[in-house]
Amino acid sequence: MMYSDKVMEHFANPRNVGVLKDADGVGEVGNPVCGDMMTFYIKVKDDRLNEVKFQTFGCGAAIAVSSMVSEMAMGKTLDEAMLITNQDVADELGGLPGNKMHCSNLGADALHKAIEDFRDHKEKGEPKAAPAPKGKKEPGTCCPYCEGPVEGLEVICGTCHIELGSCDECGEPMNKKGDKCPHCGATTVRV
Repeated sequence: MMYSDKVMEHFANPRNVGVLKDADGVGEVGNPVCGDMMTFYIKVKDDRLNEVKFQTFGCGAAIAVSSMVSEMAMGKTLDEAMLITNQDVADELGGLPGNKMHCSNLGADALHKAIEDFRDHKEKGEPKAAPAPKGKKEPGTCCPYCEGPVEGLEVICGTCHIELGSCDECGEPMNKKGDKCPHCGATTVRV
C-alpha cells in the first residue's frame, strides 16, 4: 500500500508543530524498534484542549500521524480526546501501510499521556507540567532513541550503543553523529 494523499500532505505540511513552554500537560512516547519519538504538549481551558502542539522524530508516517492527531484533538473535551484511537487516526489519514500502523498507536498514546499528565497534576493540586530542564544530561539517564540506560562519562547508550552529545539548542541528549535533535528538532550544522 502506498501512502494516501492526506498522509503526504500532513507529512509535507504538518500542522501544530512546536513546543508549548507553559504546557498544562506533556506526553512522550517512543518506539525503540523503529526509533520514532513523539511528544505532545497541551493547553486546557474549561476542560477542552485549547491548544495542541507536538514534536516528532521519526518517519513520514509518524509526522503525518502527529499532525493529524493534533488536528483531531483540538477543541475536544479531555474525555472526547481520550477516545481517539489508532484506528481513528489511520482512518482520518486514508489508511496507513500495515508496517506503519504502530505510528498511529504512538500518536494517540502520546496525546493520552499528555492528558493523563494534566489530570495527575490537577488531581494532586500541583502546578502544571514543567518543561524538561535545560543543560547537559548526566550519565545514568535514558537514551532518547531507545530509552535504554546511558552509561559512562562518554555518554553511550547501553542498549543501542549510540554515542550521545548535547543539543546546542535545548541541551537534551542527541546522537553525537546525528543531524536532528529528537527533543526540539534542531538540526546540527556540519562544517
